[in-house]
Amino acid sequence: MFYEFAIIGTTASGKSDLAIKVARELNGVILSLDSLCLYKEINIASAKPSSNELALVKHFGIDIASPNDEFCVGDFIAEYKQALAYAKNLDIPLIITGGSGFYLKAMLSGLAPKTKPIKIDISDDEIWNLAVKIDSEFCSKFSKNDKFRLHKWYQIYTQTSAIPSQWLRDNTSQPVIKNLPIFELVWDKIELIERIKIRTKNMLQNGLIDEAEYLFKHYNNSLKPLNSIGLKECKEYLNGKINLNELENLIIIHTTQLAKRQRTFNKGFDSIKLDGKNLDLSVILTQIKSLNSIN
Repeated sequence: MFYEFAIIGTTASGKSDLAIKVARELNGVILSLDSLCLYKEINIASAKPSSNELALVKHFGIDIASPNDEFCVGDFIAEYKQALAYAKNLDIPLIITGGSGFYLKAMLSGLAPKTKPIKIDISDDEIWNLAVKIDSEFCSKFSKNDKFRLHKWYQIYTQTSAIPSQWLRDNTSQPVIKNLPIFELVWDKIELIERIKIRTKNMLQNGLIDEAEYLFKHYNNSLKPLNSIGLKECKEYLNGKINLNELENLIIIHTTQLAKRQRTFNKGFDSIKLDGKNLDLSVILTQIKSLNSIN
């Protein structure tokens, strides 16, 4: 029987492991939401499912691009449509999982038109002061320290001469997905940090530095995926700027900061909370089946 739902959570929360267990029980297929797993050759740094795990359950959204390929949310939506068609054709569940909440939000809220990148000649404080004057809606939702959204706001403003929040409402496409049940894996902060520490040690033991060295030899070091957490710290290590202990500590710190941002972002979803420490697969399966029988 076809239905779809999502399993989200912060990095190192165990969402991929849970999704695989659920998919095996339901004979389902998985669409990875992870913005790094989609790249070939980035295996350890992305915490990509192992080849054995990938053999157990069919995955979409994994190993579909080269590190030097341009990849945007529109490309991800195209991958979602392929996964959707596959699941519908076989009449099996589609499980959407991963940490890139931006992709999920874009599918649930609609996709805004692209604007061209521009050179920004004013400071972030000046952009924020302008936003305060003309777009209180934006300022109520985002922080002045959110550099990405602040620059995106200014990019829209300079190219459209409209109030960006209003312009986005008027020009955003219809949602790709509606009424999607979302389950969120949650952990106590201290316990999650311990999980991050263990995963970081395992990544280093499994060859993270060798993977980074290979990637830096074969691709431009300035590429966005090669400056993700795990790889950017390895670059500093390989350049002799930090030692091995500093490398491990930096990855842990940066991953913990990412988890905090993801936790905040995920508050925007109407989700059913799952206690990561006390998971009961049979209970989760019952919840999934009951929700989808209603939908």
